[in-house]
Amino acid sequence: METRFSFGGDEHLLCECSEDMSFEAFFKAINSVEVIRKSNTKGILEVCGGNAAYLVKFDPDLVHPDQLLETVKDLELKASSRTPVIRTRIIEVPVYYDDPWTKKTMHVFRDRHQEPSMTDLEYAAKLNGLATVKDFISMHHNSPWFVSQVGFVCGVPWLYQLASQENQIEVPKYVRPRTDTPRHTIGHGGCFAAIYAVRGAGGYQMFGITPMPIFEPENKFSYFNGEMVFSKPGDIFKFKPIEEDEFKEIELAVGKDNFEPLIKQVEFNLDDFLKDIDGYNRNLVKELYAN
Repeated sequence: METRFSFGGDEHLLCECSEDMSFEAFFKAINSVEVIRKSNTKGILEVCGGNAAYLVKFDPDLVHPDQLLETVKDLELKASSRTPVIRTRIIEVPVYYDDPWTKKTMHVFRDRHQEPSMTDLEYAAKLNGLATVKDFISMHHNSPWFVSQVGFVCGVPWLYQLASQENQIEVPKYVRPRTDTPRHTIGHGGCFAAIYAVRGAGGYQMFGITPMPIFEPENKFSYFNGEMVFSKPGDIFKFKPIEEDEFKEIELAVGKDNFEPLIKQVEFNLDDFLKDIDGYNRNLVKELYAN
């Protein structure tokens, strides 16, 4: 898996770790970003990680592009020699699946969907070989998810399922995008889930909604710890199904800044995970709910 390097204009170096998304490519990118940031290399202004790539912003007046390229290659090699282990957070995210708000929105835009006669959940269940929506919802929330990148719209976490590729949920985006998506919608497109940080256009299939804000520019919520964006690459999300009553309770608590999501610090070892994916996931969930 050799990284492809290409310059974007005068101030950016794009580093593509793989053409395909994989756990190995994600770890290569996230470790490279950490090593490059800690190097404090003269001329490097910012490093931004993606699903299977990272972008380096630099000042060409301080470092020649050729010199920068060689430095980044050396730093990436150093990162690749590290054991694929990260210290991160596992976070419980409450989700009201099959909620009335996303259902109302999807019915407005059925002409843009592959199967206008089906809901997004029904369509996803069918494509993934599951008999019922209930079975699909169980599949969705039983597996933890990696935050593989944050962005596109400010605060949006991209989520990659902690499952073998053949067992990952896959579903295409709408044929044509919607002009509206409720805030905090849990969506899915391709192999990625996402949480819509704000209301707006979108094309991901809509499965539910969370009462838990993930983007707050006015610093209203203490669980953000002073940050504008809650999610971080490497975070692990565990969805928890809730009903309307609990949704409203959490929403009320959030408004009073009395909501505190369940968060535990964990160590994630990629090699151990790949040896026994199901067993490793069970242990992650045990750590989340341990006293």
